[in-house]
Amino acid sequence: MTDMMTALLDLTLLDKPVWVWGIFLGVVLLLLVLDLGVLNRKSHAVGLKESLILSAGYICCGLLFGGWVLIESGSDSAMDYYTAYVLEKMLSLDNLFVMSVIFANFMIPPEYQRRVLLWGILGVIVLRGVMIATGAVLVHNFAWVLYIFAGILIITGLKMMTMKEEESGADFSERPLIKFLKTHLPFTPAVVGHRFFVKVLPEDEDTMQTPTGRMRWVATPLFLALIVIELTDVMFAFDSVPAALAVTTNIYIVLTSNIFAILGLRALYFAMDHVLSRLAYMKYALAAVLIFIGLKVFYNGFIGHISPSISLLITLLVLAAGAVLSVYKTRANEENTSGPSAQG
Repeated sequence: MTDMMTALLDLTLLDKPVWVWGIFLGVVLLLLVLDLGVLNRKSHAVGLKESLILSAGYICCGLLFGGWVLIESGSDSAMDYYTAYVLEKMLSLDNLFVMSVIFANFMIPPEYQRRVLLWGILGVIVLRGVMIATGAVLVHNFAWVLYIFAGILIITGLKMMTMKEEESGADFSERPLIKFLKTHLPFTPAVVGHRFFVKVLPEDEDTMQTPTGRMRWVATPLFLALIVIELTDVMFAFDSVPAALAVTTNIYIVLTSNIFAILGLRALYFAMDHVLSRLAYMKYALAAVLIFIGLKVFYNGFIGHISPSISLLITLLVLAAGAVLSVYKTRANEENTSGPSAQG
């Protein structure tokens, strides 16, 4: 028995002992069970206070896991972890905005959005894991792919700096994907509680008539919203995965940092309206960080080496500057708006 346990502990998976991956998976499963079984028992609209508390809890878990990375893998790996974590957290802000547009298009009530987001995040974790593993394998076998990823980051950063606000808020109802789903997937016109599928009578929907006249399962708008969220994250992953792999090609660091950032995405969503409205300059700060990370890959490959600690410091300073400028602009706008009315 002892020999068997020793053999299991000595097994490695993707350059890491199996027990290290086991600790990571155990923490993630514990958080999911807590979320599913305790915090998500009843469908209800999540308020700002609850959202901020949950989000803070997930952020603390992500930061604490970085401490474990420091103990297990060393300071450079920990700095890479924190850099990738912060980067993915910031990139998630755009993802949150798109989610709100999706819910608006499908007219999902706030009390049911939490359920869609929960299962959406579970699917995102699986899809993101597959894409990260694929990207890491490509970089490992074809080193030049990393420079393509770096180029994608630079182009993405430049686009973010020049993109107008109205371009980022496009109407999802006109997207070909949603039109295709509405045309080919039978679904109820209205939300039916928190259910993804319901049985309907033939007379309830003429297009659902069958020769036997039996009831049949059809999707609800909640399920359509879930599909669109999953597919939309695949598109966002084309920015997130290259960004993380540009920080480090260590798949353990990339995967754990991404998963911990994604886990808190649902909680942060419900504070989005209050948070994003006060972060006017964060888009430009994030764009600058993406350009820096992309340029760092070329610098490390052809000129010298920028240490992980320097990368993390620059990332935090740029994002902090964006946050400070955003708060300053928000306060200035509020004072200008309230000034004349106060005088009147």
